[in-house]
Amino acid sequence: MAIVVNKPLPEFEANATGGIKVTNTSHHGQVMVLYFYPKDNTPGCTTEAMQFRDKYKDFVKAGAAVFGVSRDNMKSHDEFKEKLELPFELIADTEEKMCHMFGVVKNKIMYGKKVKGIERSTFLINEEGILTHEWRGLKVPGHVEEVLKAVKLLKALKKAA
Repeated sequence: MAIVVNKPLPEFEANATGGIKVTNTSHHGQVMVLYFYPKDNTPGCTTEAMQFRDKYKDFVKAGAAVFGVSRDNMKSHDEFKEKLELPFELIADTEEKMCHMFGVVKNKIMYGKKVKGIERSTFLINEEGILTHEWRGLKVPGHVEEVLKAVKLLKALKKAA
């Protein structure tokens, strides 16, 4: 089941660091940011994780839960999280269920070879579990600020409603 903007997320369940289970309904009542990244401990992914870390308090203040998602296993995630002192949890999507559901698995060319990889993407889900924004194939610089702006806008719209 694929995701569609302005529609509720399909059912899913995933394990995250800290012994947490994340589902399509586990965070109803708060905004959820899911950012998909290719691999723990690579330069772009490290930079992106540190930027989410550095803005984490602003996300929490705006009522958002942040989760990083990649195909790495829990051990890799635990080490990456500890090394970077990440205040948010990382989802281990080792079977690529969430990656396929969100459509972030792409064929890429690396060192002249075709490989299946994760397209750096972020998804914003509102308090009711409805996907409101998606950023696909993004570049790291300035992205976290853009996501934070969208979270704050969601909160402002909810207050105005």
